[in-house]
Amino acid sequence: MAPARADGTEFIFQGAGRVAIGQWTWQFHRQRCFCRRINRYPMRPTLVTTDQKGNWRVSRRLLPYLWNYRVPIAIALVCLVVARVSNVAVPLVLKEIVDRLEMPDRAFLVVPLSLLIGYGVFRFSAILFNELRNAVFGRVGVKIIHRISMTVFKHLHQLPLRFHLDRKMGALSRDLERGNMAVTNFLRMIVFNIVPVLIEIVMVLGILWRQLDFRFVAVTLVVIAIYCVFTFSVTRWRTRFRVQMNASDSAANTRVLDSLINYETVKVFGNETLEHQHYHRSLQDWTEASLKNNLSLSYLNTGQGLVVATGLTLLMILAAQGVSDGELTLGQFVMINAFLIQLYIPLNILGSVYRDLNHSLVDMERMFDLLDEDPEILEQDNATPLVLTNAEVRFRRVSFAYRPGYPVLQDIDFTIPGGGTLAVVGPSGAGKTTLSRLLFRFYDPDHGNISIDGQDIRSVTLDSLRGPMGMVPQDTVLFNETVGYNIGYGKPGAGIDEVIQVARIAQIHDFIEQHPQGYDVLVGERGLKLSGGEKQRVAIARVALKGARILVFDEATSSLDSRSEKAIQKALENVSQDCTTLVIAHRLSTVINADEIIVLDKGRIVERGNHEALGNRGGLYAQMWKIQQQEDDRAW
Repeated sequence: MAPARADGTEFIFQGAGRVAIGQWTWQFHRQRCFCRRINRYPMRPTLVTTDQKGNWRVSRRLLPYLWNYRVPIAIALVCLVVARVSNVAVPLVLKEIVDRLEMPDRAFLVVPLSLLIGYGVFRFSAILFNELRNAVFGRVGVKIIHRISMTVFKHLHQLPLRFHLDRKMGALSRDLERGNMAVTNFLRMIVFNIVPVLIEIVMVLGILWRQLDFRFVAVTLVVIAIYCVFTFSVTRWRTRFRVQMNASDSAANTRVLDSLINYETVKVFGNETLEHQHYHRSLQDWTEASLKNNLSLSYLNTGQGLVVATGLTLLMILAAQGVSDGELTLGQFVMINAFLIQLYIPLNILGSVYRDLNHSLVDMERMFDLLDEDPEILEQDNATPLVLTNAEVRFRRVSFAYRPGYPVLQDIDFTIPGGGTLAVVGPSGAGKTTLSRLLFRFYDPDHGNISIDGQDIRSVTLDSLRGPMGMVPQDTVLFNETVGYNIGYGKPGAGIDEVIQVARIAQIHDFIEQHPQGYDVLVGERGLKLSGGEKQRVAIARVALKGARILVFDEATSSLDSRSEKAIQKALENVSQDCTTLVIAHRLSTVINADEIIVLDKGRIVERGNHEALGNRGGLYAQMWKIQQQEDDRAW
């Protein structure tokens, strides 16, 4: 089944279950569900899969990280084996003690003191080596999580702007959080639960085979097999509820973040009730999935208990019959009982471990999927550092489209001489901001090329390309840190004197000093404590501190009043002195002194020249100038 959608999305389903997308719910059969979307970086619904083999392949991604710590892992495994051997030895010693106590002479000295001491030593050894294993592997686990987290974090910064624009950060952060926890749980369950139980099962079966007969081994194997098959099959069935819980949890978390980040918008429109309703619906989906998960867990636990109780009863009947017939000693009866209890208790835990393990694999898959995303913007193998001389920027017949068939820029050709200023104006949606994104190489043009001092920007390293460039964006987003930190971000390690100096240039120093905390005042999430104009002043100070040779001002004064605009315009001129400057503007009053102005309309250059020449031409620029002059007159 492949239902097509108007937005170019195609979904292909194979498997058993159901997936909800928006208001639509698709039913599908068998074992797997795949989602495919034509867009390169889609906002994909959660992948639903109950295919055990597919999930376990995710665990292979951990092998390179484990190999880096092979020595401490080997030490931990040795401790694990010693602990299991000590644990298995306890019932054997207990058997010998009971058999000796069964002798006619029940004097204390008949029971060798060494057996009693050995019993205690083995008990303590099992605990001691378990704790040693925990200590050694616990340290390894923390380091592995650190490495994986850093790898994913670095990869996310390598992904193109297209990826981040198409993703919801709330859901992404939850995927990372759950993925890191899943790796921790996965390693802990493998080393602390599964491997020890498997070792103990093999050792117990070997002892039962050697000391008793094949009936005890056969019954134990059959019970273990039935238990494992039942546990694995039910757990795979239950996986879908975990996936639905994750999807609902991410949706609810995203709703909370979006609502709180847009707190003022919610208040202005009085839509608190609407936001509550959205969040309520997200929580309802999570509640339903959670209830199904809990009910299926009860079903699984009941079935496991029935299998274990049946197997234990059968084995005890066989043992009791053996004692009655004189084939087994009372010590062997006690040993069998101790072995079975010792075996089935961790085996019961193994059932819950497998459930958690499967959940961890699902969560890990979501995180490792991020590492599989194509960075798209990559350095060439022979990339060389940019050699900056005059800082001349050249766009040569550049065309670009975010989506095939919908061109944003077409045949753009211009040159900004070193130290010169070029302004780009035009209606909204003409493609002005896209020019800056191409210059910073957030995207690569579909046709044509961009060069700096004659060097194609695709042939140089990204660090050397972006190092000498700075931008004051239209929508300034700040870190939830201090004002001083946000200004100093332009030059990490800069002293407070340098920060104050550029703050004066951006004319924000006096505002900062009015606050009791000064440069240590927090700006809030995304800078919400500051006005639009204040945020742009911070951005101007930040780029001034960087000392870039190539500057891009993208609507850098759009949030300022007319008086502040003139003051900031002077500050921008000071910052851009002797710099190659690309000015993207909506207000034409900010570009009248540019060396050249190009007018974009529908992705094409329709006019070019200086302010005076374009004004006299009577074209689109002249019309825009006339309209803005009338608006300014009405504003006064």
